[in-house]
Amino acid sequence: MCKPRYKRVMLKLSGEALAADKGYGIDFDVTNKIAEEIKALVDMGVEVGAVVGAGNIWRGRSGEGMDRTTADYMGMLATCINALALQDSLENIGVNTRVQTAIEMREVAEPFIRRRAMRHLEKSRVVIFGAGTGNPYFSTDTAAALRAAEIEADVILLAKKVDGVYDKDPHRYSDAVKFNKLSYIEVLEKGLQVMDSTATSLCMDNDIPILVFGLDNPENIRKAILGEEIGTLVCKE
Repeated sequence: MCKPRYKRVMLKLSGEALAADKGYGIDFDVTNKIAEEIKALVDMGVEVGAVVGAGNIWRGRSGEGMDRTTADYMGMLATCINALALQDSLENIGVNTRVQTAIEMREVAEPFIRRRAMRHLEKSRVVIFGAGTGNPYFSTDTAAALRAAEIEADVILLAKKVDGVYDKDPHRYSDAVKFNKLSYIEVLEKGLQVMDSTATSLCMDNDIPILVFGLDNPENIRKAILGEEIGTLVCKE
């Protein structure tokens, strides 16, 4: 078996990826495939933390004139639904898992405690972080960057609906050019939609590489760990 490039990773999954072609809700065929790939990482000795977005359930202020803070808290609750769904898929195939949330809901998950999360990872448990940062005005991208820094992850694996970072939307423009490697500064200066600027700056300040790749093939998670050339790497110059 090939040796993994990273020891501890933060896997950031978009909520839309869980919906697949349904466009809304959770496609459990997809979560089961993702769970199988995460299990492969655990079997290789990789410690896995995960953050799941909420775009398959709730995205921004869907209601006209809705208060931003209220909308953001609703999004945090939606991430917890996705976290529990992923936990269920993982535990169905024998992967020990813990969900930790930034907003306390002790009946369904642990509160986020950094030292406890680190201990879970050391014991080969997958830790899924729900409810974002627990604060409005921050995205799940920022939550992934923050938790990655806190657990001292080697890299953020950013699984999206596109297979890397482009100079413009590849779904709308056939001449869009894909980048193989970018610096944090280039991402910020060019306004590229990798992660939001807060998350990108947090990764830059803490020197956490970001590997952006497509989740159309869940096996890309394993390929990323094994060092295959996929997606776009964002790192220092």
